[in-house]
Amino acid sequence: MEKIKKFFNYFEEICAGSFLIATTVLVIINVFTRYFLKTAIYWSEEVATGCFVWSVFLGATAAYKRKIHVSVDMIVNLAKGKMRIFIACIMDLLLILVNGYIAYMALRYVKVSHVKPTPVLGISSVCISASILIAFTLMTVYSVKFFIFDFIKITKQGDTQ
Repeated sequence: MEKIKKFFNYFEEICAGSFLIATTVLVIINVFTRYFLKTAIYWSEEVATGCFVWSVFLGATAAYKRKIHVSVDMIVNLAKGKMRIFIACIMDLLLILVNGYIAYMALRYVKVSHVKPTPVLGISSVCISASILIAFTLMTVYSVKFFIFDFIKITKQGDTQ
């Protein structure tokens, strides 16, 4: 049970790392085959690019979840006490709106990208573009979670004063 909990706690990191490993291995193998065997694996560049896109978006989601994304939090840091948490709640709401809107736009993009095949393998572009939808949907969920935690902090501070 503990391993399952740990897996879901680090889900984005595990997936992003796996895609990054796949990207690196494919590129190295393709370089080797081009240099030594004078031939190329025709599909490796497309698959490596797709894996890299997935690793970028899932890695961004992992950073967002851990709150280690680069952010401008100067206004929040200037405030003290309850005002600081109140401003954090406002920022959380703003991020819910922004991430939710991008997730919505990503959904629209995925809907139209299913008809466009990839150039080499001819598979649906959804295989790659779904990474945007999944990443920003998860970021929206985490934004809601952050808002709830910050809102609870405000209500608890109100009880103690």
